[in-house]
Amino acid sequence: MGRRQRHKRREQEARPRRERGPGGWPEGGYPEIVKENALFERYYAALGLVPDGEWGSFMAALREPLPATLRITGYKSHAKEILHCLKNKYFKELENQVVDGQKIEMPQPLSWYPEELAWHTNLSRKVLRKSPQLEKFHHFLVSETECGNISRQEAVSMIPPLLLRVQPHHKILDLCAAPGSKTAQLIEMLHADMSIPFPEGFVIANDVDNKRCYLLVHQAKRLNSPCIMVVNHDASSIPNLQITKNGKKEVLFYDRILCDVPCSGDGTMRKNIDVWKKWTTQNSLQLHGLQLRIATRGVEQLAEGGRMVYSTCSLNPVENEAVVASLLEKSEGALELADVSLELPGLKRMPGVTQWKVMTKDGQWFEDWKAVPPSRHTQIRPTMFPLKDEAKLKALNLERCLRILPHHQNTGGFFVAVLIKKSPMPWNRRPPKINPPGVGGVPLGLAWDRVPGNAVGALTRYKTEHVAQSSEAVSVEAVGGDVATETRGEDPEVKASPEGKKDGVCGPPPTKKMKLFGFKEDPFVFLSEEDPLFSPIQTFYALDPSFPRMNLLTRTQEGKKKQLYMVSKEIRDVLLNNSEKLKVINTGIKVWCRNSDGEQFGCAFRLAQEGIYTLYPFINARIVTIRSGDVKVLLTEENPFLYKLSNEVQSQVKEMAMGSMVLKYEPDPNQPETLQCSIVLCGWLGKTSIRAFVPKNERLHYLRMMGVEVFRAKRKEDGEGKTEVAAAQQEAEDLGCEGKEAAQTEEQPNGQPAQEPIRPTEAELGNHVGDRRESTQSMESPDSANLSDIPG
Repeated sequence: MGRRQRHKRREQEARPRRERGPGGWPEGGYPEIVKENALFERYYAALGLVPDGEWGSFMAALREPLPATLRITGYKSHAKEILHCLKNKYFKELENQVVDGQKIEMPQPLSWYPEELAWHTNLSRKVLRKSPQLEKFHHFLVSETECGNISRQEAVSMIPPLLLRVQPHHKILDLCAAPGSKTAQLIEMLHADMSIPFPEGFVIANDVDNKRCYLLVHQAKRLNSPCIMVVNHDASSIPNLQITKNGKKEVLFYDRILCDVPCSGDGTMRKNIDVWKKWTTQNSLQLHGLQLRIATRGVEQLAEGGRMVYSTCSLNPVENEAVVASLLEKSEGALELADVSLELPGLKRMPGVTQWKVMTKDGQWFEDWKAVPPSRHTQIRPTMFPLKDEAKLKALNLERCLRILPHHQNTGGFFVAVLIKKSPMPWNRRPPKINPPGVGGVPLGLAWDRVPGNAVGALTRYKTEHVAQSSEAVSVEAVGGDVATETRGEDPEVKASPEGKKDGVCGPPPTKKMKLFGFKEDPFVFLSEEDPLFSPIQTFYALDPSFPRMNLLTRTQEGKKKQLYMVSKEIRDVLLNNSEKLKVINTGIKVWCRNSDGEQFGCAFRLAQEGIYTLYPFINARIVTIRSGDVKVLLTEENPFLYKLSNEVQSQVKEMAMGSMVLKYEPDPNQPETLQCSIVLCGWLGKTSIRAFVPKNERLHYLRMMGVEVFRAKRKEDGEGKTEVAAAQQEAEDLGCEGKEAAQTEEQPNGQPAQEPIRPTEAELGNHVGDRRESTQSMESPDSANLSDIPG
C-alpha cells in the first residue's frame, strides 16, 4: 500500500461514522433539496408569462410532485380490453385507499386525449413504487409496460405527436427521439389500421447520444413494428437520405418531423428536482444556438405541405418563441405557424408571447441586441431578441404557439409550435454558383445573412464539382448531406451508390465517418432471392405468394444465421440506399429464430412471438384454433399434455408434424363475458404435448385479460420481502435461463425448449369458459411453480 493510500485510510478511520437506520441508510436520510431559486422567480415574474393573480398557484404547483400518468397503446387490438380491465378492476381497488394519510383520488382520463386512452392520478411515481397498498397496481403497470401495452409517459409529452396528425402513409423523422415515448406514439399512429401489416409510412428515430439510442431501441421494440429505424447522428447535421422512386434515386423529404430539442428543462422541476438548484439563465443562452440549428435542419428536410412540431420542456422564450421567430424570419414566407387552437379541445394552454427580455446569469437585463456590450456577443446573439419591426412581428403570428403552465391542469411545463412548410427554404430555391478552383468562401449568389448556421458550415466544405441540371429539376447535394436539396417541379435525381458494394448488405459507415464512441453495430444483410435458407421455411409454413421475402434480413454475413428479421419495403429501400452515410443502431422485428436440431422437424426456424402479428396474415399452414380454456392451460403450464386441451385442438393436431405452429384464439360474440379480441400465439407441437412460446410478461397480460389473477403479494416468510416476480426471476437465474432466448432452446425429451410455468389455482385451470370479469383466487405459492421434466 502506497503512502497516499495509507494516509487516506487513516483519515477515513479517524472520521466519525454516521449512525445508520434500520434500512441501511444514514440516520435521517439525505437532506431534502430546497425548492427555492430566487433568480428563477425574478426572471419569470418579470417576463409576465403567468396570468395576473396566478403566480402563487404557479409556484405552488412547481413544488408539488408530478402526478403519475399512463397511456394505453392505441393501435393494439387489446386496447379496449386493457381499458376495461383498468376501469373495472384496478381503479376500483384504489377507491377509498389511504396512503401516508392522504386519500387516493380515483384516476381520471385526460380530457384532451382521444378515446380515454390516457389517464392521470394524484399519485406520484415514488408513492406508487413504495406503498404496499399499491403493490398490485404497480405490478400491473410494470408488467404491461414491458409488453408495450401501456406507456408511463408525462401528460404534456403526449401533445406533440397528436398535433403532427400522422397518417399511415407518412414518412416521419424524429430528430431528438430518446428515450422514445413520443416515438412510440408515432409508431402507434402509423399502425392505426391493424389489418395492414406493412404501412407505407415509417419512422426514423434519431439521437446524438449512442447510449440513449439503446433506450430508444428498447421503447420501439415493445411495439413490434417493422416500420421503425433507430439511427445515431447529430440532429443539426443529419445527412440527406436517398430513396428509390419509379426506378430513380431521389432525396427523401419527410411528411412529418418531430423536433423535440434539448432544453434547460425548467418545465420538469416537479419530477427533476435538481433543476431547482442548478437553474440559471445561462443554460438557455447556451442552448439557443443548438436549438435553432436543429430546427433549421428539420425544416430543410421537410416536404412541401408537411408539418414539423417544435417543442421543449422549458418555459423560457429564449428557447421557444425566439427560436421559432428566427426560423420564420429566415424562411421568408416558406414557413408559417399553424393555428391549432381548435385541436385537442379540453387542453388548457397559453398563447405564445411577442415580447420578452434576455437576462444574464448575474441578473443583468437586455431588451435589445444593440444594448448588448461586445464583450457579451459570444453569449448573447441577435436571434434571442424579438423583432423590433411591429409589422413583421405581427406577421409571424407567434400567438399561435402553445405554452402549458403546470398549475392549469396539474402537469409539467411545456412549449409547442406547429410549423407548416409552404415552399422551399430560400437558401435552397436556386442552386449555389460554383466558385472557380482555388477560390474559397461561400458560393456566389448566396448571401451570408440568409444562410443558417449549419448551412454555412456545409457550404464552406462544398466541393467544386459540376452538377447536371435539367429544365424540370435542379439538384445539389453538399458533402456529408448538410444542406437539403429542394427542387422546382419534381424531386431531384441523385447519383447511384458506389460500385463494388455487396448487394443486400448494409454495413456501418466507413471508418473515417464513424464516431469515436459507441458500440460497433453488426451489418444488416438482406436475404438474396437464391438463398436456400428460405425455401424450407416457405414450404413448412405454406407462406402466401405475396409474402415479401426480400424484406427479410439477418445481422451476420458469415456463419449460421440465427435470427431472421423483417422490415417494410420502404425501410429496406432506405437501408440499401444509405448504408454508406447512415449509422443505423437497430431496425426490423424478429420473425423467426433458429431452433437447435430444428431440421429434424422439417424446418430449422421456429416462429418468434415478437413478429407473429406481422407474419400471421401470410401463414397458411400449421394454424390451430384454440378456445378460452386452452389459452389458460397453455399460458399457465409448461408443456401441457394434449389431453388437457379441448377435443377440437386434439383433432386439429392429430395429423400435424412436430414443430413450430400458430395458436389462434378468436372471440365468440355469443359469449360477451369472454375475451373479445383475437390472440395469436407461437407454439410448439411435441409428441404428446403443446407449449406456448410467449414471453413471461406477455403471458401475464393475456391471463389478466381472461380474468386470471396473476399477482402474488410479498411472502411473509421471505425475510427480504421478495415479490413473486422477483422470486420467479431468481428461480430462472438459478436454472441458467434468464432473459437470453438462446438459453431457452434447451431441448426437452419431446423436442420442446424448457420454460418457467405460471400456475393458478385448480378452479382457474378448468377448460370451461369462465367469467373473465370476476376476480379469481390468488395463485399458488412459489414452491409449486418449480420446473419439471415432462416426458413426451
